[in-house]
Amino acid sequence: MKPGADLCSSELVPGESTKEENILMSIHAIECTVGAQPIIIETGKMARLADGAVTVRCGDTVVLVTAVSATKVKDGQSFFPLSVEYKEKAAAAGVFPGGFFKREGRPTEKEILTCRMTDRPLRPLFPKGYLYDTQVIAILLSADGENDSDILSINGASAALCVSDIPFQGPVGAVRVGRVNGEFVINPTNSQRTESDLDLVYVGNKTDVIMIEGAANELPEAEFVKALRFAQENVTKLCEAQEELARLAGKPKRSYELIVAKPELLEIGYEIAGDRIESAIYADSKVERQKKVGALRDEVEAAIKERYPESTDFDVEQVFEYIQKKAFRISIMEKNKRADGRGLKQLRQLVAEVGCLPSVVHGSALFARGETMAMALATLAPAEEKQYFDSYTGGEDQKRFILHYNFPPFSVGDTGRFGGQNRREIGHGALAERSIAPVIPNEKDFPYAIRVSSEIMESNGSTSMATVCAGTMSLLHAGVPLIRPVAGISVGLVTEFNDNDEMDRYETLLDIIGSEDFYGDMDFKLCGTSAGVTGYQLDLKLPGIPLSILEEAIEIARVGRGDILQVMDASIAAPGPMSPNAPRIETTKIPQDRIGELIGPGGKNIKAIQAESGAEINIEEDGTVHIYASKQEGLDCALTMITNMFRTIEVGELYTGKIVSTTTFGAFMEVLPGKDGLIHISELAEGRTAKTEDIVKIGDVVTAKCIGIDEKGRVKMSIRAAQREAKAAEAEAAGVTE
Repeated sequence: MKPGADLCSSELVPGESTKEENILMSIHAIECTVGAQPIIIETGKMARLADGAVTVRCGDTVVLVTAVSATKVKDGQSFFPLSVEYKEKAAAAGVFPGGFFKREGRPTEKEILTCRMTDRPLRPLFPKGYLYDTQVIAILLSADGENDSDILSINGASAALCVSDIPFQGPVGAVRVGRVNGEFVINPTNSQRTESDLDLVYVGNKTDVIMIEGAANELPEAEFVKALRFAQENVTKLCEAQEELARLAGKPKRSYELIVAKPELLEIGYEIAGDRIESAIYADSKVERQKKVGALRDEVEAAIKERYPESTDFDVEQVFEYIQKKAFRISIMEKNKRADGRGLKQLRQLVAEVGCLPSVVHGSALFARGETMAMALATLAPAEEKQYFDSYTGGEDQKRFILHYNFPPFSVGDTGRFGGQNRREIGHGALAERSIAPVIPNEKDFPYAIRVSSEIMESNGSTSMATVCAGTMSLLHAGVPLIRPVAGISVGLVTEFNDNDEMDRYETLLDIIGSEDFYGDMDFKLCGTSAGVTGYQLDLKLPGIPLSILEEAIEIARVGRGDILQVMDASIAAPGPMSPNAPRIETTKIPQDRIGELIGPGGKNIKAIQAESGAEINIEEDGTVHIYASKQEGLDCALTMITNMFRTIEVGELYTGKIVSTTTFGAFMEVLPGKDGLIHISELAEGRTAKTEDIVKIGDVVTAKCIGIDEKGRVKMSIRAAQREAKAAEAEAAGVTE
């Protein structure tokens, strides 16, 4: 199917038309070839009561995306109420949902992250002042296990808005870029992604970038830039295809009213605050700034309501926000002056500390940039504690490195809901997790499950980047042998546009604070090691920026990251000793065909070892045995028992074991687990022994020497020989001493 082709029926009788035929006449589809599999976007067949609806298909993965926007603004509405929802159906993968109720439940992390990735590039493309309730819903209808649905959701959301009557400055296109064997791949399959050292989700319009997100295995910045350019070439094709679909099936855009700051109220605002706003927003600390700005806002509100009593709180807020934003931008663009007095490319004061908590915590670290502070706690556990989850779209269904990010209200000096994670916390945690994950040692070298919990103590800009730094240090403090330390930093942007809506000037800012994020145009987070990039995320308030600006920001972030890594290195440069409270681990290997012996009938043997030693034992299919214990004594005990179970008895060696039975002609001892040897009555002691029980009884622990193994494999042991050997050794030692 070629771009622009439709799916109309060609077998209609001239002059006749039925309802079914009219439906067929309204179905249109376009096909865009990007990557190995084409993307097919179809509209007019399903969800026709929505303002816009499309299905997007790649391979056998299909996503339905709808867009609906209210025709009236709710009373008192003070922000743009855009909501984006993405839902996966188990039936799409041909399976039943897990759990008792057999119905899809609360959103999974994958669903939440897909919602965020779909939302962020759409939000800046609605007209400023458009406050109509708008909702985009994406539903996974079919999943082939190879082609992921997140890229389809983003493209579908753009296409649904383009064919609708909702005002939208799109289209945007989205692609995923991988790098397999040094070659870039567009929309790699899940199989290819396991071999890729890059996972880049790129969203843009026909010329500019709007959003990026993903991870890489220490990819050099030069290669990262090449990947961005490669992505943009393919995004352009998707935008052109959506434009063609809108030409074929798009509705005329509706009329609407924008709610913006009223000119007459702006005049009052400038009259009251115009010459004082700058000193307020440039107070020394965040708390002081908030107090001064709040007091000035109260004055503006009082003046506006005195002259225009009908004005709402929203009218006042719009006026005051506009004044602050303009003052902020003038200060940056004209004076190169930032709110906290730094230079445009200057980091805030850095603090890095490890071992902040008692050793009951396996690893702890504190990292701060100015008024942004994260405390990270690292915990180690047996590898079997890794997280498992359903994956309807294929790909990863387990992970042994987990990072959780928590943002309590006190971190910004507020009260609020406490407990449970919102979408922002899930997203920030995922960004930090994927940024550190590339340097986590593989399970073979470090067979632990690893968790980092980031507790935000203070927030004034890019707490996710503080989490990356604190999390890295906490892992080193816990003794995790990271490939290299990871640090992250944010870069902001302030722009000026001329009357033709063309960018005249711009300035980039390193290490943005909260107000610079709020009033600026970009928040670009980049993480990496001294060797290259590991994680990234770009959010814009603009409908796109040239790639050249993003490339400049990448270099600024690289330099800033180097400075941060030096401070982290001064605090902890290498993995420290493990906490005495962290689980100890020892790895050994047994013959693959003898795994059953270790387990025993019904697990009898392995249960006995675990009960006696207090250790936890995990066995892999190749015969690798992982032994975990909270204390070294338990670890040594379990390792000895397993080692003995698979040792062979050798003549001349000493062995210690229990007497398991006695007879008139001697006693049987357990030489090794499951392997007994006979101590003849004549070998129990020096001289003549009348009765076996005179020397040993069942349950006694004795040391005996193997003095022979006959042709049938029967083992002969001797306590007398072991005692003679011990006396000889004592005599020799006494002679040396003398």
